[in-house]
Amino acid sequence: MRTELVSEPGDPARPNEDFAAVALPASGQGGALVVLDGVTPPRSAYGCRHSVAWFSSRLGGALLEISVSARDLTSAEVLSQAISRTAASHAQTCDLSHPRTPQATVALARWSDESVEYLVLSDATLLLTAPDGRVTTVLDDRLSRIPRSALTSVEFTDTTLRNREGGFFTAAADPSVASRAVTGVLPRSSVHALAALTDGATRWVEAFREGDWADCLTVVRKEGARALVQRVRALEAADTERAHLGRGKRHDDATVGYVEL
Repeated sequence: MRTELVSEPGDPARPNEDFAAVALPASGQGGALVVLDGVTPPRSAYGCRHSVAWFSSRLGGALLEISVSARDLTSAEVLSQAISRTAASHAQTCDLSHPRTPQATVALARWSDESVEYLVLSDATLLLTAPDGRVTTVLDDRLSRIPRSALTSVEFTDTTLRNREGGFFTAAADPSVASRAVTGVLPRSSVHALAALTDGATRWVEAFREGDWADCLTVVRKEGARALVQRVRALEAADTERAHLGRGKRHDDATVGYVEL
């Protein structure tokens, strides 16, 4: 089995708010890949004494542990329990009802001898490769379905679109959001490899249009996860007119997790 994890901050002076981990239990009975992208809050107070990086590492660690220790749970149930556990760890000190309480996007995959189970919440991306080379892309496209005019409108606030019907959902403090995730189960024999990416890495496809998802996975498979991030960084640096990035960050935290089963 081949595994790779690469996570690079968008700004070396700021903490990396992404999280990535892979578990291969000693029992040899399956494993799990977890990738999170912490949602950077505005500079104003957001009701929590903890950083987004703290939240991502807490939620990511809980997701990984529950994924491999509670095989009887579905992936949505795993996420629900991980959110509950993380919320409980700071409910006494922080206002978890605040719409900007720390939160993250989630990509989760876990496998056994019989199946591969997956979950995606918000704009993380999961790519699954079949033995014949076909690539299946798992996306939660709610955010992309929101008109850009709505996202840039002066009336836009977190309370109008974030974690609400008609908007999009992230993993914050409400465990019920797990039911909103995109989930599925495939036979183990139908999946040769998988990759989970945060939107800082998927810019290669989504912002710069350097290739499709199959091309993206080919770069990771042939050149390595770090090569994809390096390609993104080069494209970001070259986009001096912001023809591709628009109003987005010049550099974002970029994370790639790759597993060949």
